[in-house]
Amino acid sequence: MKRPGIGDGFLLVDKEQGWTSHDVVAKVRHLVGGKVGHAGTLDPMATGLLVLGLGRSTRLLRFVQGFEKEYQATALFGVATDSLDADGAVLDRSPLPVDSAQLEAAGERFRGSILQIPPMVSARKVEGKRLYELARAGEVVEREARPVEIYSLVFTDLAPSDYPEVSFDVVCSTGTYVRTLADDLARALGGRAHLTRLRRVRNGTLSVSDAVTVDRIETAVADGSIGSLVIDPATALSDIPGIEVEPSYIPGIRNGVAIPAAILLDGYDGVGEGLVRLLADGVLLGVYRIDGATAKPEVVTA
Repeated sequence: MKRPGIGDGFLLVDKEQGWTSHDVVAKVRHLVGGKVGHAGTLDPMATGLLVLGLGRSTRLLRFVQGFEKEYQATALFGVATDSLDADGAVLDRSPLPVDSAQLEAAGERFRGSILQIPPMVSARKVEGKRLYELARAGEVVEREARPVEIYSLVFTDLAPSDYPEVSFDVVCSTGTYVRTLADDLARALGGRAHLTRLRRVRNGTLSVSDAVTVDRIETAVADGSIGSLVIDPATALSDIPGIEVEPSYIPGIRNGVAIPAAILLDGYDGVGEGLVRLLADGVLLGVYRIDGATAKPEVVTA
């Protein structure tokens, strides 16, 4: 099969259960050719939105990864596993019957700014080694608790039992481990839990409802319609405020020149910071960061 060489942009993939994020990247790279990367790992058990960057757009994935995430999850209370999900070995089984009022009371403790300890099966590094690599070697090491934000936590279903299944929707910051959240909720109620289902439904404004399966991508490559599935960088990064720039400034921006923030923002008082998309007729020129009175390049794309 001839690879289409579709260039830069983003693909939204609805990952199936059983695939690793690396599996998806490798398959799409084989199909379309060129450089392919992803914005945020999904475990094999998890399904849902995996954002892929193509070509030079891989440099922009770090911005997408920083957007808030939304998940739909189900946890089995009363059963602990070594991976905190259904793929792990059972460590403990103790009844943990709970009701809706108890769940809500526990949930209130985990809304807003919280500290989380990364699970041993995560990709976090300790002394240069991935935690999951250490876990595979049978090692358990101390992990530093990290701050994360839980913007919304809504319990959507409870199947009463000595080992109840609890479903919930969560909107959270990047770096949040939903498996840890589920287990921490159970710990607050006197027991343990593990995830039995996890689905990422949103990454910033990018939605799984607009995503396609790997099979659909393969079909689109075969019939020549793959270009219709690619999202342009300006659209994919729409969570970042966009500013149309005057034509006279375009050459400097393309060369990564720092520019006065007042040029970009009318009435700007020189106090503030944050990322902005710089656009020319809707096309992304680059992502700059306003820092005081100056806008400095983070990534130049044009």
